[in-house]
Amino acid sequence: MARPEAVIFDIGNVLIEWQPERFYDTIMPRAEREAMFAEVDLHGMNDRIDRGADFRGTIYEMAERHPRWRDPIRHWHDSWIHMASPAIAPSVALLRRLRARGVPVFALTNFGIGSFAYAQTQYDFLNEFDRAYVSGHMGVIKPEVRIYQMVEEDCGVAPGRLLFTDDRADNISAAAARGWQVQHFAGHEGWAARLVDEGLLEPGDIAT
Repeated sequence: MARPEAVIFDIGNVLIEWQPERFYDTIMPRAEREAMFAEVDLHGMNDRIDRGADFRGTIYEMAERHPRWRDPIRHWHDSWIHMASPAIAPSVALLRRLRARGVPVFALTNFGIGSFAYAQTQYDFLNEFDRAYVSGHMGVIKPEVRIYQMVEEDCGVAPGRLLFTDDRADNISAAAARGWQVQHFAGHEGWAARLVDEGLLEPGDIAT
């Protein structure tokens, strides 16, 4: 297989931990959190934001539709950075080592317009990609075929020369179906080893 010309990172659970349920378990009893998530489609709400819907407006509208859970739902906006944390430091280090070696590094992420802009003020590495493909701006989310097509059309790199990592198997499968090289992200160690195997990094680049 051809050596990759560009590396593409997902962000959530690859570069930044994204665990909303874990956050809510810190601010309300677990049984209440489970009831809220069962009653309110919060992940569906987040998908709408990832497709380009207004960050605050979408969340606050949902909160008003479910007055029992109004205050905790609003935390999806007001305490968002506490859900999207912490940064996964070893993955960030890999991103920076790739760029230091002159390897183009892109992001392909399901992320809202407002939430991504805010995250960029909190995590400096989100400003360091050579290209950032953010679903909110693109109007389509992974794993829909169109988002991968849009990346291919814009970046100018042949699909078989793209190496993509994502924590979700469905997103990886969709990329592989386009001919992309892929790595299911199950931890930074495996990802680092893959980058060395591809000749994009040297073993010393990942020494701890």
